Amino acid sequence: MPDCAAYSPLKEKFGEHCVFGAPASGFTTYRAGGPAEVLVRPGSREDLLWLAGWCRAAGVRLTLLGRGSNVLVSDKGLPGVTVLTGRLSGIKVSGRTITAEAGALWDDVARLSAELGLAGLDKTAGIPGSVGGAVRMNAGAFGQETFDRLVWVEALDQAGGLLRLEKKDIPHGYRRAEGLEKLILLSAGFEFEAGDIAVLLQDRSCVLAARETKQPLEFPSAGSVFKRPPGDYASRLIDAAGLKGFRIGGAEVSAKHAGFIINSGGATAADIYALMCEVRARVKAGSGVELELEQILLGDF
Repeated sequence: MPDCAAYSPLKEKFGEHCVFGAPASGFTTYRAGGPAEVLVRPGSREDLLWLAGWCRAAGVRLTLLGRGSNVLVSDKGLPGVTVLTGRLSGIKVSGRTITAEAGALWDDVARLSAELGLAGLDKTAGIPGSVGGAVRMNAGAFGQETFDRLVWVEALDQAGGLLRLEKKDIPHGYRRAEGLEKLILLSAGFEFEAGDIAVLLQDRSCVLAARETKQPLEFPSAGSVFKRPPGDYASRLIDAAGLKGFRIGGAEVSAKHAGFIINSGGATAADIYALMCEVRARVKAGSGVELELEQILLGDF
């Protein structure tokens, strides 16, 4: 149990938006994992800056999450303060530029850009995460990536200083954006090309329909588990290894899309992690390919 007295300043400041011992099943898309020692949902940029400063001064670990996708939280939970940025969701449009706070839903940006005839991220429709999470891992789908249209990122460094990083200052590539894991992302700016609204909305509809058809959206998951290996697909390798439908506890390799691990009911984080490891081992044994984890492990495994 957390030391409630030690964290009393947080409870006083954030009230109902500060919760002790909230299970990760309530704030991650896997619907699994142990409790966050303290879970805070700041309602403004100023609140987030204050909270980061308090944690820094108190020597308390700070973990930031957006919508809880693309992560697996250990059954042992998360020590220190876990921040959910979902209330920091402002989006502004100026000409062909969209500025979004880190907690905004990525799909809100993708949808809005299509509706305004701003081309370049329409095929990322339906990615289940926040702007901060998308930038952090250069999320993408159907040939488009976050960094295709990213111009700058605003963040807080470990010393509490505000930074504005241009895209050229961030080494990035397929599902990676180096150095951002050490920062608290606050907002990001994107610049688009002019496009035909009808075409963009049609592309968006096709992408959402493809996701509905091909992906196991009816079950809790955290998206694609493994990165695409050069010249191949993780899902094809997993399928070739005969692992569709393979289960450990409540965790299952989706029979609909082998690139997904789903919580078919009552899965623990240990179940999901064990299945990740088993899939990697069997694919390695069968094909010689070492699958690289795309999802982020949080806590002690």
